[in-house]
Amino acid sequence: MRTRRHAGAILAGLVIGSVVLAAPAEAARPGGGGGGPKILHFGAYDWLVKSSARRIGPGPNLFDPNGAFLDGAGNLHLRIAKVNGKWQSSEVINQQSLGRGTYSWTIQGDLAALDQNAVLGLFTWNDDPAFNHREIDVEFARWGNLADPTNGQFVVQPYSTTGNLLRVTQPAGIMSSTHAFTWKSSSVDFTSSAGPGTWTYAGPDVPQPGGENARMNLWLFRGQAPSNGQSIEIVITDFTFTPLP
Repeated sequence: MRTRRHAGAILAGLVIGSVVLAAPAEAARPGGGGGGPKILHFGAYDWLVKSSARRIGPGPNLFDPNGAFLDGAGNLHLRIAKVNGKWQSSEVINQQSLGRGTYSWTIQGDLAALDQNAVLGLFTWNDDPAFNHREIDVEFARWGNLADPTNGQFVVQPYSTTGNLLRVTQPAGIMSSTHAFTWKSSSVDFTSSAGPGTWTYAGPDVPQPGGENARMNLWLFRGQAPSNGQSIEIVITDFTFTPLP
């Protein structure tokens, strides 16, 4: 994704440092060693866990195969942590291409508390550059600027085109929120259960479907370490897709 670019007390859904911003069930972290790619089954779909030994996009970052895992309740955790002395991010990729319809994610935790250098991405992507990689984004990030009163955005790529991006604010203290977009033939409708509300994009850059995958990632803007030097963890309790009738 290419938008302009998430040791203390338990607060609720994100985990910062060894801090869970919520109290998720005990997590089982598969090793990711062994032979083939790591696959997680979440929200009725199989997700490939991204892994890299060199810095790649977004960020650029290193991506840890153990940074994404399921807990005992079946919730998906995405983690930014220092591994072997290097900060590593996490990403999962849906193994089905779903096309037009409603993509919805439920997040446990206070997204307004996300570190200023972290980015949570909920989006579609195709490595083929056609239709701007068929990228549609819900993102939560301050892009390194702690003073930014906004902390999220809805985007139909390219983000640099006027009218393709709306900055939004998720209020502090919201401990469970659902964020979605409905990809139609000539528009994309964004919705949020919390402060961001709704927004409809009906410009010329609505992509045509074809080979894209839903993805979720938690990464560091420009590869910069978390501002407090502590690890970060997001808990995603649900993903659903509803095709258009």
